[in-house]
Amino acid sequence: MSKLIISRLDSARIKKCINDAKSNKTISLAEAEKLMVELNNAKIVEPKDVPSDVVTMNSIVKLSFANNNKQIQFQIVYPDQAQLKENKISIFSPIATALIGYKKNDEVEWIVPGGLTKIKIEEIIYQPEAAGDFNL
Repeated sequence: MSKLIISRLDSARIKKCINDAKSNKTISLAEAEKLMVELNNAKIVEPKDVPSDVVTMNSIVKLSFANNNKQIQFQIVYPDQAQLKENKISIFSPIATALIGYKKNDEVEWIVPGGLTKIKIEEIIYQPEAAGDFNL
């Protein structure tokens, strides 16, 4: 699989959120480390250079689960904007951490209560960078 792509702005903001959350003890060290590894291994690009098929912060994505063909849709947001009733999922959630930087049609392995499954990114309904919304 190709290298994850993260915008410079998303990377800086996510790292700040991680540091704040570690200080406030609102993220586990394991989750913080996992997300930092993803960020540190990603290709960092300017927001205007993010391909339109990449999952970024504030993207609305549609996913399918390989084990049951169920589809879900949600938006990946910063922790203070998370609202489950509005399908806004924090970047600190395991599923958002697993998806950030991947592309449409990528398959990502994820551990669910029933064990390991594959999630396919079916569609990116909205991506701020593709819409010209570079400062969300």
